[in-house]
Amino acid sequence: MQKTWIITGSARGLGRAILTAVLESGDNVLATARNVAQLADLKALYGDRIEPFALDVTDEARAGDAATAAIAAFGRIDVLVNNAGYGHFEAFEQKSSADFRAEVETNLFGVVNMTRAVLPFMRERGSGHILNVSSVGGRVGTPGLSAYQAAKWAVGGFTEVLRSEVAHLGIRIVSLEPGGMRTDWADIAGNAASSAVLPDYADTVGVTLERIRAYAGNEVGDPARIAQVILGLSRRDDVPAHLVLGTDALASFDAAEAERGEAHARWIDVSRATVFDGPEGEALTALLPPG
Repeated sequence: MQKTWIITGSARGLGRAILTAVLESGDNVLATARNVAQLADLKALYGDRIEPFALDVTDEARAGDAATAAIAAFGRIDVLVNNAGYGHFEAFEQKSSADFRAEVETNLFGVVNMTRAVLPFMRERGSGHILNVSSVGGRVGTPGLSAYQAAKWAVGGFTEVLRSEVAHLGIRIVSLEPGGMRTDWADIAGNAASSAVLPDYADTVGVTLERIRAYAGNEVGDPARIAQVILGLSRRDDVPAHLVLGTDALASFDAAEAERGEAHARWIDVSRATVFDGPEGEALTALLPPG
């Protein structure tokens, strides 16, 4: 059955790979981008099966217009891919409040705005897939990415909550969590720092920034393969809440989970003691592990 997609941030990187895979599969797409001129070649190739739509996902009213335009063009919405996003490397102390808020507005509220726009149509049909492109950075913490990863952690939580609310309505939701992909993300993120790293952060943010810059162009994640996975998920009812993508992402995730597990085990007696009728005074503080 031919499906109708909305893909945000579809002009470049992973979004472009997803858009191409979906069009090659025979489905229809409302393809959103800030600059729709970048979609002209695909429009010429696929004609009426692609509807370019200029969109800044932080504009809630315009997000609603995108859903309406998809219905007007194709009569239905089957799949939403929340892909639009960006991240800039900076120490949190050096990042302005405006820049922090702007990243969260795009990476989190862009997902919220688009999801809010499509849900009524999916609920009415009793089916749909919402595929949120998060990051392994939604499971780990990386120095220099405070705003980006705060938003991505929130996307993972939002995904889990919404899944529990709408699963009985036939709507499937996934948080996709890739590692490094061979797109221009690392170049953009690494070159966008607005100021030099303060010396006090050289061994944390500075080291991470240099590692990311060196990794650019050598990432293990293949956007075309990830796009095929996303295409496959759109045809399934049994989708996971989270899907880690890439061997580098798996290594980072597994290391973070192991560290969390060790901390949990070390502090579990303290966790259990903070209830009514639990130990008090010295008996309580004695449960604290050696520092």
